[in-house]
Formats: sequence, structure tokens, C-alpha cells
Amino acid sequence: AAAGATEDAATLRGWAASLATASPAGARSRELALDDAIAAIARRHPDLHDATTTEPIFQLIVDRVRATFSAWYELFPRSASPDPLRHGTFRDVIGRLDYVAGMGFDVLYLPPIHPIGQVFRKGPNNRETAGPHDAGVPWAIGGEAGGHTATHPDLGTLDDFRALVAAARSRDIDIALDIAVQAAPDHPWVREHPSWFRARPDGSIQYAENPPKKYQDIYPFNFESDDWRALWVALRDVFRFWIAQGVTIFRVDNPHTKAFAFWEWCIDSIKRDHPEALFLAEAFTRPKPMDRLAKLGFSQSYTYFTWRNSARDMADYVTELTTTDVREYFRPNFWPNTPDILHADLVSGGRPMFQARFVLAATLSSNYGIYGPAFELGLNTPREPGSEEYLDSEKYQQRTWDLDDPVSLRGLITIVNRARREHPALQQMAGTRFHPIDNGQLLVYSRHRDHDAVVVVASFDPHGGQTGTADLDLAAFGLGAEDTLDLIDLVSGERHAWRRYQRIEIDPVRSPVMMLVRADSRVGGL
Repeated sequence: AAAGATEDAATLRGWAASLATASPAGARSRELALDDAIAAIARRHPDLHDATTTEPIFQLIVDRVRATFSAWYELFPRSASPDPLRHGTFRDVIGRLDYVAGMGFDVLYLPPIHPIGQVFRKGPNNRETAGPHDAGVPWAIGGEAGGHTATHPDLGTLDDFRALVAAARSRDIDIALDIAVQAAPDHPWVREHPSWFRARPDGSIQYAENPPKKYQDIYPFNFESDDWRALWVALRDVFRFWIAQGVTIFRVDNPHTKAFAFWEWCIDSIKRDHPEALFLAEAFTRPKPMDRLAKLGFSQSYTYFTWRNSARDMADYVTELTTTDVREYFRPNFWPNTPDILHADLVSGGRPMFQARFVLAATLSSNYGIYGPAFELGLNTPREPGSEEYLDSEKYQQRTWDLDDPVSLRGLITIVNRARREHPALQQMAGTRFHPIDNGQLLVYSRHRDHDAVVVVASFDPHGGQTGTADLDLAAFGLGAEDTLDLIDLVSGERHAWRRYQRIEIDPVRSPVMMLVRADSRVGGL
């Protein structure tokens, strides 16, 4: 360092001489070697003899903590009304905030809050014709009351929405908005900018399709329009508008079906002025497009968690996310259900499967979410056998929920979210270890960070008891092979003394999961 320094050279040479003459085992050598002031000066003069440079210079984006650690709760504002005959409002959602905060969620995600189109409006259960009082699909954005920068008149005004954002922030909750880059046939832009949409040979506009699904009430944008520059700016400015209202988290609907170059430009443009903005990609697609969206700037992404339905598949998937190069750019957000996805495991597995899938999502990923109140109330009736669509889905109609129903998983959710806040091991995906067990229906894993550790056991069989012997890596806990690991199960409150080869029994009726912390944990349990 002294050789590359000018004004600090004499000081560095003096310290070097002192180190050279000090006794290696003496207090003076340790004092010099560990002196922060000396280290700071030395770092100003690095040895670049073997250094190299690369072109181009890579951009580094530093997100706020909520990008890496968050618990999302999704609800439909129109169903927040306690009166089934009255449309829910933003003020009703304010009344729901203490319920959401009480369970420990820090992101409240709202599906689109804009006016809903009347043309080709869908009825309940995706019926192609709607009655005069049918609410329509929130993702069919736009109508007489406006488009992407307007609020649905029945939800309230912009002032009401800003009041919701402020009330949520006072409870340390971020409001996340769904931004769907598409329009209803009666969206103002269809009339004002017809070139922004792709026309069929007969002049009509092509509606959206995801075979076998057809979305007659939705028009996709044409990102290759001759007027594409104006379209891109208008869509970018939708995000800017809602940032001005206090929103800094966005869940983006199907970004993989839009131009990737647009997302790269849009997110970069926004984050230059608003580095606090975060973007969740709802991209249930092939791995390469999901990876590409992450590299283009999306802060988080939906994943294949819902379809990893065996202990082996789950362990392999999480290992891929945490130990391969994917971990450098892809932040997973695990969801056991969404308004679009009711997996067959939840349909057939009932309450034990809801419990297991929730704990798996919340402890395997530092970012996770649930679609509620459908999830905590155990809603699992499909529209028809084999369908992943809910019967009487909120996507098509308003619903009323009994939040005090005794079947609710509210208590378990509260326990797990509190543990996530109190245990740093659960606040990142790094440090996940899977421990072998001689039963393929059981998954045993631990999460480690510094001196904190959490152990989870989950059964993938919701119908019968399962037992197995786990081979615990006690070295991961700083213990020897013959030591005992003293644990407390946060779900049951029971204490356990585990050895390296530990017999484990799970009764799904009692609880399909165990969530254990060290009894001597300095972080503390529940």
C-alpha cells in the first residue's frame, strides 16, 4: 500500500515497520493489525498490479430491504365491505388494515383499482355475458370513468386512496398495486390511440387469449405500433402517476407477454428517479423468460413453488434457487395460492395441506404471499373438477367474508410472521440446509444466519401420519456429533431434545408442520 501512496506513504511505512518488529503473539501486533484507522488508510491505496477491467461497466441496483424480506397479503377492495349488498371502498380497506397488520403482513397487494369496462364484461365464473349488476373483472381496465390513472368510482376518490396509503404506512404496511398493461374495449385509449392496439384484417381489434382461455373483455397493446414511443411513455407514466400517490411497490401482470425492451427501459427510467420502487413479476412461464425479466430489473418474481408438490421436488427447487447463479439476480416470492391458482393439493388436502403449504412458503422464501381471505379461511372449491379456478371467484364478483370464522388459520399465520420478524435466519434465502430423512413424505430443513437458526419439518401427506429418522447436520448449529440440540416448537409450544439421528413423528390432524427454534436462542421464540 505504501508503494502506491503519496501523502500516506510515510504513515504506512511506519506501521509496516511496527508490525515487522512487534512480537507476532503480542498485544501490540494484534492492536496494529486490527486497527480500523490503519485499515481505512490502507484501503485507499489498493494493490492493483493484478487487477483487470471489463467493458461495459455493469450497473448495480441496490434495493431497499423490503425487496428481500416481505410478507404479502392480497385482497379485493370491492369485497372489503361487511355488507354483501354494498360495494367495498378504500375506506373499508382502511378498516381491514388492523386485521392485516395483526397477522404480521407488511405488503397489502390490491388487484387493479381502476374503472372496469362494460364492453364484453364477464359474469360470475367467467360467464361470457354479464347481467346489469355484475361487477366485471378488475383486469379489464378502463371505461367512461377513465383508464389506468383513474379509480373505480365505487371504490372512492383519489383522496380516499391516498388516505388508505397513509393509513397503511402508519402501520408499516406498503400498498402494492397491480399494474396490468392491457385495456378494456371501452378504455379511453382505444378511442384516442387506436394504433396502440393490433387490428385484425377486418379492422376489429384482437382480444387477448391464453388458450384455452379467451379474454374478450381485454385488448393487448401493440408494442410494435408505429406510435410505439408515445405508447411506451404513456405506460411508463402510469407507474409515475401512482408513485406520486404514495405507491412504491407494483405487481405487474403477465410481464413476459409484453416487450422485454419496454421493461428494461421503463424500470430503469423509474428507478433513476425513484430507487425505492419495487416490481414483482407475475410471470408463470418458462425459466429463461423469468430469468430475463429479473435481469431487466424486476425486484421479485412469482415462482414454480405452487407446483413443487413432493419433498424431493421442493428441496431440489430451493437448492437451485439458493446455490446456482440464479441467486445472483432472481428473488423468489412464494405463493401457495392466487386468485388464478387453486392447486389440486389444496383441493384434496384440506386444512393440513393449507397449513403445510403456508409454512413452507413463509420459511423457505424470505418473500412470500397469500391471496386472502380465501387462504386463511381454507377456500378450496374449484369451479369444476380438475380446474385451478375458484368457484364463484372474486375475479368476477364481489364476496363477503367472515373473518372471525373459527376455521381460520389466522393464529398460525400470526405465529409464523412474528417468527420471521424475530429470526434473521428467515429474512434471507441463503443459509438453507436440507437434512436427509428416510421418509420421502417428510422434508426437514434448517435456515441459518449468524448465531440464529430455525428448523422446519413439513409433511407432504395431509391424510396420514408419517414417521422417519433424520440425519441432522449438528455442525451447522455449532454442535458436535454427540451433542443435543434443545428446541422449542413455535406451533405447538412443546420442547424437544434432538440428537444427530432423530426420530420424527408427524400427525397431520394435530399439525402437519413443526417450526423449531433453539431453546437458548438469543433472538427468542414465541
